[in-house]
Amino acid sequence: MSTRIFIIAHAPLAHALRECALHVFADCGDSVMVLDVQPQAAPEDTLVMARSMLQAQGEAPTLVLTDVFGATPCNIAQRLVEGRDARLVTGVNLPMLLRSVCYRAEPLDALVQRAVVGGTQGVMQVAISAPQNQIRQSHDQDQHDHQQ
Repeated sequence: MSTRIFIIAHAPLAHALRECALHVFADCGDSVMVLDVQPQAAPEDTLVMARSMLQAQGEAPTLVLTDVFGATPCNIAQRLVEGRDARLVTGVNLPMLLRSVCYRAEPLDALVQRAVVGGTQGVMQVAISAPQNQIRQSHDQDQHDHQQ
């Protein structure tokens, strides 16, 4: 049985992440559910909606991904996973989601580890040369750069 993935995040992040995942893994549509938490929505109403979405999909292990620890989506997700075959990981990013989708057939606890590793390994500083440090090509150079 494949683990389903449920993204609960500030609007419109959840839907945007799902669209990115579908771009890479076109077959993951049935495995990735999303709930965008609207700014004016009451947390209780959002929790009811999240529970309803899970029930509609039947019983299956669920990895819930949220964006920011301590924010409304995470608080809702914490209550959602209580008493379920579900785990919660916060700090969702695209590398985390793609790793989760790729390995969704693995057991839930193994998938949690894959998600965390994918998310952290996807964050890195990339060294680039600043344009002022690059050598200009002779055909790009204007003989009168210094003149106005």
